[in-house]
Amino acid sequence: MAYKIDEGCIVCGTCFLECPVSAISEGDVTFSIDAKVCVECKGYFDEPNCAKVCPTEICVPEDDS
Repeated sequence: MAYKIDEGCIVCGTCFLECPVSAISEGDVTFSIDAKVCVECKGYFDEPNCAKVCPTEICVPEDDS
């Protein structure tokens, strides 16, 4: 299951800089995570790094809301 960026993104870019597989991109209003590319940081970190570094805690698993 991939991660997503919920509403509330403050466009700080922290997650973008930390993604090891470049699954995060900057859109017109907010950042987004490409579910086809996201590997939940498996093989890179012990936990999804975007969720770990996000100051607003809005990087969440896709099935959560």
